[in-house]
Amino acid sequence: MAEKNENNDTKDLTFEQAVKKLTDIVGKIENGQISLEQSLSQYEQGMELIKYCRGTLQKAEKKIEEISKNRE
Repeated sequence: MAEKNENNDTKDLTFEQAVKKLTDIVGKIENGQISLEQSLSQYEQGMELIKYCRGTLQKAEKKIEEISKNRE
């Protein structure tokens, strides 16, 4: 259950913090030093982080487009 709460806290992370957490998760899974159940839980959290990061990047892209349009 604690993992679910961490997933819900992605909105409180900066983009950089989310990428760091995602990198840490990938490392844990790739090293194979955690159980299958933990791997699945970490994978689920990683997918939430990816979704959050993509959304953040899309917002930044839109803002850049708006700024560029306003300057033309």
